[in-house]
Amino acid sequence: MLPTYNIYMSTPYIPCLDLGSYIEGDEVQRKKFSDELGRAFNDSGFVTITNHGVDQELIDKLYEKIQSAFSLSADQKKKYERVELAGQRGYTSPGKETAKGAKTADLKEFWQIGQEVMDGDPIKDRYPDNVFLEEVQDFNLVTREIYQRLEANGKQLLRAIATYLGLPVAYFDPQVHNGNSILRGIHYFPIEDPDALPDDAVRAGAHEDINLITLLIGASADGLEVLTRTNEWLPIKAHHTDIVVNVGDMLQRLTNNKLKSTTHRVVNPPAELMRTSRFSVPFFLHPRSDMDLTSLESCIDAEYPKVYEDMTAGAYLDERLKEIGLKK
Repeated sequence: MLPTYNIYMSTPYIPCLDLGSYIEGDEVQRKKFSDELGRAFNDSGFVTITNHGVDQELIDKLYEKIQSAFSLSADQKKKYERVELAGQRGYTSPGKETAKGAKTADLKEFWQIGQEVMDGDPIKDRYPDNVFLEEVQDFNLVTREIYQRLEANGKQLLRAIATYLGLPVAYFDPQVHNGNSILRGIHYFPIEDPDALPDDAVRAGAHEDINLITLLIGASADGLEVLTRTNEWLPIKAHHTDIVVNVGDMLQRLTNNKLKSTTHRVVNPPAELMRTSRFSVPFFLHPRSDMDLTSLESCIDAEYPKVYEDMTAGAYLDERLKEIGLKK
């Protein structure tokens, strides 16, 4: 029997917003959503989103396919690993990704699906082809549909952020059209012998995401924790249907720390659940590689001087992939 796949509840620290009020609302409702989203990203860097148009039946189907994919034998999965792609497509085996600054690799394996350019955009030549899984029926169709739904939601959220930042509403549109976004299915595998692990071994070490924003659609168990401004770890408990959205480092750089890329982690389960799996599917919304991440002038002043050196999204991605061990 498949586990029930949940997402995360709103807390006083992480507010819950209705995306439908922005997409279908009038000017006043859209402005209210934009202001509330901006405040949340300015404060905690996290928000939960309801009324996002991804129904629970599709989410359940996604997790059924993800679980089936990771249930394949090690040899079956290994044939889909493309080491030369630095984990950006297909399967990545355990021990390959390490949180920035950590010494021990995360206790996970994952599968990544990237952009499929369908409109003749020459950027297609820069992207490797997706790796199509043969053994799990409809895996590729379901993950593609989820990719497209989350990408569409992400574009709406970036429009709301553009308004909050005083930019033209379509500021991000050309930057994320056919962007280098990634859908990642993650399996935090059972920990059979906890005593044999290094003391610092965890499912996902404390980290910040690389991209503009991340949309997390579901998880099969608790474990996600967010580091608050008071330097305390806040567990985020499970709840149905919502999508968790957080700021990534690229958006933080662009806004000179006005919008926060909050540190988060996935901790190991309690002793009685060590031998169980946890599954999760985040969507990392990336821009095109030539997007200029130079901090916006409107986010720089005497009180908040410029923090970051100028860099393109592509150069920053390469730098971070090397830091976490996926790229040499």
